Amino acid sequence: MTEAVIRNKPGMASVKDMPLLQDGPPPGGFAPVRYARRIPNKGPSAVAIFLTAFGAFSWGMYQVGLGNKARRELKEEKYAARRAILPMLQAEEDERFVKEWKKYLEDEARIMKDVPGWKV
Repeated sequence: MTEAVIRNKPGMASVKDMPLLQDGPPPGGFAPVRYARRIPNKGPSAVAIFLTAFGAFSWGMYQVGLGNKARRELKEEKYAARRAILPMLQAEEDERFVKEWKKYLEDEARIMKDVPGWKV
């Protein structure tokens, strides 16, 4: 929309013919502006928030402790089972070692039979 239509002055010859319209405050002035910090006075208190957070943290750490205890028990059970079968496994390994050592000595005796003074 043109200025002429807005101000109801059709056919103005110059901008200088326009009436002056200056923005200003409303009669009586503007309402006061609150610029002070406004802290809400509803909702839980700081103590309640702290105690809730502390309780949640404590419960979580208790659950972590229970998990650690269960994991430690499972680990101990696994180690106990290993300790129970360790003598049998060691005996099998000893048998294998003796068998391999005898084979090694037989091979050494066979290979070095022509060397004078060689003792196996």
